[in-house]
Amino acid sequence: MPHFTVQICEEALDTEVERGLIKALTGTIGAVFGARAQALVPVVELVGIPGRRWGVGGEPTAGGTPAPVVTLGLRERALSLPDAPAQLIGAITDAVAGVLGTSVRARTTVVLAGVPAGRSGVGGEVV
Repeated sequence: MPHFTVQICEEALDTEVERGLIKALTGTIGAVFGARAQALVPVVELVGIPGRRWGVGGEPTAGGTPAPVVTLGLRERALSLPDAPAQLIGAITDAVAGVLGTSVRARTTVVLAGVPAGRSGVGGEVV
């Protein structure tokens, strides 16, 4: 099951942004892998971090709002499909910029974490 974790400045979140990110990121799975993959029910977890707790280059990011870091965990074999990593990174970046504005595009970080088969579980069962 695809799982998004979005680390984002707490001050950037409100109900509209939260709903927008959840919907847009969920849509990226279907956009890249097709409608059948959309049935996998991606999970989106928004982790708000107060702005004063962000740092870049060893310094606190005083005054600025850092762009989010989006991590997508999914089956490793999905990342072996032709162009899948590039398509996912592009679609996820587009989704974030579509909700938060184009000013965050160049600073949005996307991490794709492939999970080998048999190395994750739900409800105590390996999936």
